[in-house]
Amino acid sequence: MFVATVIISVVLAVMLSMSAFFKITRRPQFVEGYAAIGVPESWLNPLAALLLAGAVGLLIGLWFAPVGIAAAVGLILYFLGGIGFHVKAKDWKSMPVPMVILILAIVALVLRITTA
Repeated sequence: MFVATVIISVVLAVMLSMSAFFKITRRPQFVEGYAAIGVPESWLNPLAALLLAGAVGLLIGLWFAPVGIAAAVGLILYFLGGIGFHVKAKDWKSMPVPMVILILAIVALVLRITTA
């Protein structure tokens, strides 16, 4: 089970880091996508910081379970909020991305709890 925890945590941390990078560098596709669902551009850096904190927390959590659990819970809340923005904007075509990451965060939480 711990191997699965490591794999999910590392894969999720890489995905979160890439997403944070795209937000920080203001990739036009990302800026337009966030604007379309009502997220102001001024939120992108704080959102990127939260993603990076979650990624680091997942990795630290491999050695200290409470940090990994807290990071996974925070990421679940983050992506529930993100899905809420997509629903509010009726943006169904972009919904799969945050849903997949939400599912991975839930899996990371379950694995971290069961292997703690």
